[in-house]
Amino acid sequence: MNQTYRTLHVSQDQSVLWVTFDHGDINLLDIEMIREIDQLSHELEAEETCNVVVFQSSNPEFFIAHADVDLIRSLGEVVEKPKELNLYVAALERIRKLPMASIGKIAGIARGGGSEFLLSLDMRFAAIGPTTLSQPEVALGIFPTGSGSQRLPRLLGRARALEVALGCEDYDALKAERYGYINRALPAAELDDFVSNLAYRIASFPREAIAATKQAMDFSDQQIHEGLLEEQHLFNQTRVMPESQRRMAKFMTSGAQTRKGELELDSIIKKLDA
Repeated sequence: MNQTYRTLHVSQDQSVLWVTFDHGDINLLDIEMIREIDQLSHELEAEETCNVVVFQSSNPEFFIAHADVDLIRSLGEVVEKPKELNLYVAALERIRKLPMASIGKIAGIARGGGSEFLLSLDMRFAAIGPTTLSQPEVALGIFPTGSGSQRLPRLLGRARALEVALGCEDYDALKAERYGYINRALPAAELDDFVSNLAYRIASFPREAIAATKQAMDFSDQQIHEGLLEEQHLFNQTRVMPESQRRMAKFMTSGAQTRKGELELDSIIKKLDA
């Protein structure tokens, strides 16, 4: 595996790969991190010696904060419906389809694009206390478009997915577990051992059986690609609306994408319509 990444670290132990996000104060999903996740997804596709990949963060407060709103604001206008997935969503689809099992180990904040990264993994386990999950995009005049509009209803059901997406509220680990947002909420002191034990247990099984199990379970959902393209098309229409642009600008000037602002993000969201 490539060891030249700047926003993440990759290590291998037996048949398990450990990917650790480490990017600034809040692990912001900016263009640098997106490009490295894309690069990693291609390397993981070519990896033949590992059966499990675990994603975690070195930051005790943030898994991945969310996508860089300045990056979203800078995107040009797109009228035609896209025929290909964008860089980030394509990378997430690549990771989702890996012949190895993917696990998210969460002990911090994962909102927006960070939440969507986790939704694309096979399994998610979260520490009770430090974990916060959220899709706050609608408050900014956009909507979950890093695959969230497709992943959430498939995991939570339509009604609860709409509650998460339209409510823009934070979900702690226990409520996320009840909703099906994550597999299991665990005491923070138990998270490391639980994920490690599960990862090495799965890694001890035949790679072909792991890959076949994932492929068989995915067979019942053949429309995800078309759904993701529709998501991108609607996003391109929504993000250029004047009210969306105003809200995203106010989001940034109100202190978002700083450590202090992200730890108090709900208070910023509540002021966006003023």
